[in-house]
Amino acid sequence: MRVAYRRVSTTDQNLDRQLVDMPDIEKVFEDKLTGASRDRAGLTDMMSFCREGDCVVVHSLDRLGRDIRDLLNIVEELNAKGVTVEFVSERLKFSNDEDDPLARLQLHMLAAFAQWERNIAKTRQAEGIARAKALHPEKYRGRPATIDADAIAALEAEGMGPTAIAKKLRIGRATVYRYRKPVRVDVQAPRQAPE
Repeated sequence: MRVAYRRVSTTDQNLDRQLVDMPDIEKVFEDKLTGASRDRAGLTDMMSFCREGDCVVVHSLDRLGRDIRDLLNIVEELNAKGVTVEFVSERLKFSNDEDDPLARLQLHMLAAFAQWERNIAKTRQAEGIARAKALHPEKYRGRPATIDADAIAALEAEGMGPTAIAKKLRIGRATVYRYRKPVRVDVQAPRQAPE
């Protein structure tokens, strides 16, 4: 049986461009989730479903795994079950029956380049954010504080307890305890019994 696995990173993205014009596909598994996580329902179902003699067809290497270790683990796990894995874009096919050292080398190299490309993109993104922060610091101050520590202290000074303060300010009691001023208690040394 030929089985397709398709994945996009977010629910907004479209799966339509992956594995079109492949009428011989009998079952399709899909995920709309980042590939950084191995915990993907479609992937898990596909791994459980496949049996010896099946072929898993994937649009490209990065659709199946996000890093080389994850990708190799998935391919090897499927191959150990007697399942062939085929990547359409890269024109690569992996199975236990036809263990092609050149194909294995290509898999390692392509996955490594895909990882390198993602790292470069992340580095550029981080550089862009840092530059934007330097040019427009007023836009990157972070979220303003929502807890008024002075209000908690004032209500506490009026003799109000933590539960009443939490209700009045509409915050959690744990937050009140976290922000309240510590009460200082002088601990006296225990008296010694007269001899």
